[in-house]
Amino acid sequence: MAGGAGTRFWPASRTSVPKQLLKMVGERSMIQSTVDRISSLSPPDRLMIATNHVLVPAIREQLPELPASSFLGEPCKRDTAPCVGLAAAIIHRRDPNAIMAVMPSDHVIGPDDVFCDAISAAAELVRNDPSALFTFGIQPTYPAEVFGYIERDESRPIECRFPAWQVRRFREKPDAATAAGFLSQGGFFWNAGIFVWNVGTILSALREFEPQMMEHIDRIAVAHGTAEFDRVFTREFEAIKGISIDFAVMERYKNVGVIQAPFSWDDLGSWLSLARLRGSDDNGNTVAGPHLGIRTAKTIVRSDDGHLIVTLGVSDLIIVHTPDATLVAHRDDEAAVKQVVDALKAQGMDQYL
Repeated sequence: MAGGAGTRFWPASRTSVPKQLLKMVGERSMIQSTVDRISSLSPPDRLMIATNHVLVPAIREQLPELPASSFLGEPCKRDTAPCVGLAAAIIHRRDPNAIMAVMPSDHVIGPDDVFCDAISAAAELVRNDPSALFTFGIQPTYPAEVFGYIERDESRPIECRFPAWQVRRFREKPDAATAAGFLSQGGFFWNAGIFVWNVGTILSALREFEPQMMEHIDRIAVAHGTAEFDRVFTREFEAIKGISIDFAVMERYKNVGVIQAPFSWDDLGSWLSLARLRGSDDNGNTVAGPHLGIRTAKTIVRSDDGHLIVTLGVSDLIIVHTPDATLVAHRDDEAAVKQVVDALKAQGMDQYL
C-alpha cells in the first residue's frame, strides 16, 4: 500500500513526491526498501503496488523491475479496505487459493530476512487454517498515543515458531492515560498494519461486512485487463465510501490471530521518528544533511540538497529545508505539521503542497 500523502513530513513530503518515495533512512527510497525487503518471498510479477494514480509514473520509475501489471493506480482516496479488497479480488481471479500479504510501503523494518521469515510463518498458519486472518503486533516500548493497539487473548495461544495468540480485541488510538494503562497491564501490542490471509477469506469477510463496497469492487475486478478498465475503475471506485480494513473487517471478524513481530519496526510517522532511527549526538541533535550547530541541543535538522543549515543558540526545534520551502517548528508541535498542509490548502498555496 503506497497511497499515503505523508503530510506530517512536509515540506520534504509533497503531493507529487510523498514520504514513501523519499530516502528517509538509507540510500533507497522507502518503497524501494519495501520491495527489496520482500524480494525473496515472491517474484516481481506477484507483487502489487496500490497507490494514487498520479503517483504511478514516479513509482514505476523507482521500481523498473516490476511489470506494468504490478501497479494499481486508484483514482481517489478511499482508505485501506477498498484498497485491500480490490487487490484481493484481482489476485483471486488469478489464483483463488492465493495467500496474500499486505503491508504499507513507508515502514522502517529490519532485518529483512527476519521479516520474511515472519511472513512465511504467518503463511504457514493460513495454509493450516484458511479461515484465519493474521496480523502482526509490535511490543510497545512507551505509551504511544499515535498507534492503534491489539489486545491478545492470553488464554488462547497459537502454535507457531513465533509467539502468537488469538486476538481478544482491537483498540483505537488511546489517550495518554489509557496508553499508559495498556503498557503497565501487558498483553497489548502496537498494531503494525501488516496482514497475511487467504484471498478468498478476506473477500468473504468483506462481502459479509461491507456488501455495498464489494459490489463496486467486483465490477472493477471483472473489468481488470480490459479496454474498459480505466472508465469502470474511476466510476465504481469513486462511488465507494472509504473505510479502513481495521474497521471494516479486523475488529468484526471472529478468527483473527496476532503474531508478535520478531523484527524491528517503526512507522516513521513524523519528524521525531528520525531521532529514533538515526540516533542523536551528544547534544541530542539528529542531523541529515550539511549542518553547523553552535550551542544547539535537541534539534532535528534535515537538508538533502547540499544546503548548509547553521543553528546558533537554539534547542528543541525541527528544521527542514527544501528548495522552495523551509519548516522551523518546536519539536513539541511536530504532530501539528499536518495543520501547515491544511493551511496551505486553505490559502490556495498549492504550489507548496
